[in-house]
Amino acid sequence: MQEFTPIKSGKVREIYEIGDSLIITATDRISAFDHILKNTVRGKGEILTRMSAFWFDYTKDLLPNHMLSIDPADLPEFFRKPAFRGNSMKVKKLAMLPLECIVRGYITGSGWESYRKTGCVCGIALEEGLKESQKLSGPIYTPSTKADLGDHDENITYENSVRVLEKQFPGRGEEYAAALRDKSLALYSRCAGYALSRGIIIADTKFGFGLDENGQITLADEVLTPDSSRFWPLEEYREGSGQPSFDKQYVRDWLKAHPDSDYLLPDDVIEKTIQRYREAYERLTGESISV
Repeated sequence: MQEFTPIKSGKVREIYEIGDSLIITATDRISAFDHILKNTVRGKGEILTRMSAFWFDYTKDLLPNHMLSIDPADLPEFFRKPAFRGNSMKVKKLAMLPLECIVRGYITGSGWESYRKTGCVCGIALEEGLKESQKLSGPIYTPSTKADLGDHDENITYENSVRVLEKQFPGRGEEYAAALRDKSLALYSRCAGYALSRGIIIADTKFGFGLDENGQITLADEVLTPDSSRFWPLEEYREGSGQPSFDKQYVRDWLKAHPDSDYLLPDDVIEKTIQRYREAYERLTGESISV
């Protein structure tokens, strides 16, 4: 059996090269505040992979994506071991674009903190008098730079995103920036509407994109998972404060309340976290999952 080693290791995912394709494995690691926590959350990687696969399929008519297969039969034998059960996706190789494409439909998190100080989010002036967690009059696009492991993503204005892309693609920065903005907003609107029908508010999310061999913008990375989005239960939503969530905001809140934790979670927080991930998956897809 051929052995493989990752060509790249991130906070959560490992990337392996297999000829003209890649394997992306979502591990059970969990990160918060740009730190990899000392615990793992058993089954989390499988939920992330299967949820991304669901959204890739759901949005494939809007734009192409990099997913080829999550069927173990389509992966090399090495990835059929228990450590890779359900958590690995075969994808196309892309030239990744250097932005996190963030869409916010509600004012929360770092957006709320920025709004309280300046009335703006990433250079976008918002109406006065918004409450925490309030729905915006329309979703806004607020890109950020992609950080290396251990560094912080940096929120930037749309104009700065043009400059970032212009450095990599001289003469095409404005074209690519506009395309990423428009595709991100279209994806969010489509998926947020669907999620609402399943009892979940997608407060915000981030997308990643790359260029295929023909230069076509292609959806990549993970899509609308609890690691890349804020999911709120519709039935418990009340504007004016923080919200209960299906995502790792629960972990962030616990860490904020326990600053001396040294990024080590107690067992009950781990169990409640995977329960939230599982419920989000089952609500959105209509399928049960046993992890």
